Amino acid sequence: MQGITITFPGVKALQDVAFRLFPGEVHSLMGENGAGKSTLIKALTGVYTIDGGSISVGGEPVSFSGPAQAQAAGIATVYQEVNLVTNLSVAENILLGREPRRFGGLGGIDFRAMRRHAARVLAELNLDIDPGSLLGAHSLAVQQLVAIGRAIDTDAKVLVLDEPTSSLDIREVAELFRIIRSVRDRGVAVLFVSHFLDQIYEISDRITVLRNGELVGEYLVQDLPRLQLVSKMIGRELATLDALEEGTKREARERVPGAELLTARGVGKSGSLQPFDLDVHPGEVVGLAGLLGSGRTELVRLLYGADKPDTGEVTVDSRPTRVRTPRVALANKIAFASENRKAEGLVGDLSIRANIVLAIQAARGWARKIPHRQQQELAEKYIAALDIRPANPDTLVRNLSGGNQQKVLLARWLLTEPRLLILDEPTRGIDVGAKAQIQKLVATLSDEGMSVIYISAELEEVLRLSHRVGIMRDRRKIADLVNDGLTVEEIMTTIAGEPTNHPPAEATTSTTTESVR
Repeated sequence: MQGITITFPGVKALQDVAFRLFPGEVHSLMGENGAGKSTLIKALTGVYTIDGGSISVGGEPVSFSGPAQAQAAGIATVYQEVNLVTNLSVAENILLGREPRRFGGLGGIDFRAMRRHAARVLAELNLDIDPGSLLGAHSLAVQQLVAIGRAIDTDAKVLVLDEPTSSLDIREVAELFRIIRSVRDRGVAVLFVSHFLDQIYEISDRITVLRNGELVGEYLVQDLPRLQLVSKMIGRELATLDALEEGTKREARERVPGAELLTARGVGKSGSLQPFDLDVHPGEVVGLAGLLGSGRTELVRLLYGADKPDTGEVTVDSRPTRVRTPRVALANKIAFASENRKAEGLVGDLSIRANIVLAIQAARGWARKIPHRQQQELAEKYIAALDIRPANPDTLVRNLSGGNQQKVLLARWLLTEPRLLILDEPTRGIDVGAKAQIQKLVATLSDEGMSVIYISAELEEVLRLSHRVGIMRDRRKIADLVNDGLTVEEIMTTIAGEPTNHPPAEATTSTTTESVR
């Protein structure tokens, strides 16, 4: 792929990007959210038509106007969510659209021949399952392997694996990697996408990094240490780390004394997040840092009851508390503002007023409607306190800027008077002025005694606000660092899995000390 450019209305998603795949090699495509990885893959697989540049396969120029043409050129894709038919058999999925026919093609499907063919494909993958069994009866890992079997059975020259390990456990990942190496050794070019650094360095031969729709560079794995990879993805060169924006470095904020407001011990969910420990004290801001996909959001969703943990225990005020639903969390004065404010937070077709009172209305039940006058008073109070613009409570939320939408979401949760406020990427996609207002609000709430768990991809922002910083990598909480002169470089080093001399927090346990030894 040379000079690939793709433009959407008002946005240049890719700008003059080059990308190469070699036979018999695993090539990882890396970049943060919005870097252009998905767009580049969709250009390669015919989902998107390119606006500029060229694509060639095996030295022959190609032009794709749809996925079928890409498949015909030998490009097969296995997506994060397996796009096979779970109510058909394994054999039927492997040969879907290519079913053998009886009587020289004049009769119906030859199911015996189909099963024999599928059995050979499965044997090549060392996958011991019945080709006649329903695909849906197998684990997601097996379904991923069947999808790979289908892809290589079409004589694919290129195999695109888009986040294939996102829902797999360690044993399943190991089995998948065995298959990937087998496919690679047969001369197939494998494009691998994952946010898990350990996996990238275990399986990859080459890495290409994108950032903001542009090519950062292509590197052999042995020539790109983890810390440099993280630096290139985030866009902050190590040489500039000592020249951070004025005001981003703060003196260490003393840990608030007293019993923990919330503790989590061994809380985890199979296929989502490995068991973790976490303490949150009254008035304390605990930051969570890590690359996209590291498990930050999964951690707070387990604490809030949006997802149900498989293991562990949560205590609130030293009392064991089964936070199995958001309703239970709210009853314990825990509030959560999701990173996806449009899909999981705000109701765009409702007014500012209706969005602000939504949580307390739900808590008291829809049969006990909050009087309109009281709604108006509450909305006006928080509109003024948070400087929401326009200040008209009847304005539809979908007509607000991103920053003002975020303030409406904050107002809703502050109205519930939480003791613990969980904020997942509260400043993403908003302007600098709104960011400063929200960060100032978080610091003020902490000074007034509210506890906050704060997630942000902007490391300076995490350092600016947090007493302690939990470091996430590959669905694990790997460190818990006191913000006592903590630097961005130390956080990046820990994320990358390289040693750091910064002291762990007092509450760090055996499950969270891996990268601070």
